[in-house]
Amino acid sequence: MIKPRIIPVIITAAITASVLFGGWAIYNQVAVAAPLDKVVNEVHGVVSSDKPVMNRDEVKIKLELAPDANIRDIYGSIATNGKDVFGNRRLDLEIKGKSNKQLDDLWYSSMFKVAEAMETKTYSSIPAAMDDAAKSMKDTTVTTEMDDTNVYITIKNTEAVKYVVLPRTPAQLEAW
Repeated sequence: MIKPRIIPVIITAAITASVLFGGWAIYNQVAVAAPLDKVVNEVHGVVSSDKPVMNRDEVKIKLELAPDANIRDIYGSIATNGKDVFGNRRLDLEIKGKSNKQLDDLWYSSMFKVAEAMETKTYSSIPAAMDDAAKSMKDTTVTTEMDDTNVYITIKNTEAVKYVVLPRTPAQLEAW
């Protein structure tokens, strides 16, 4: 029986592994990340974005938004235009915010009512809860929007903007 030589086997395995992983990395960059990055940066209201990070279940993108950006429109545009790239993975936008203490305090003071509305799926009470909390703050506006996947809350004052995206879980019909 012929004994295999160790050095040629190791070199062949190393070259094969580097070609396979290198090809996968190039494919991931050229065919997946670059088109998605292009889609994200073409959306109105996006100032900058980091390279998308994709795994089996979700796509994470870190964004910096303009102060007048509409988070619902941005989320919808990326989800619609990027669907060919990321397929049925869940889209997770992480917004690099320029919030301040006043906006954070407003959010924390309304969080109980918002959490209760999310748990009971009474989404219509979220705008009232946010408006009640904003009444005590000067020059602060709150915008709440919703689509079939998320609830979007934008809190603005003259100095900063805070964006909050809350994922919705649709009500499921149960058999009695």
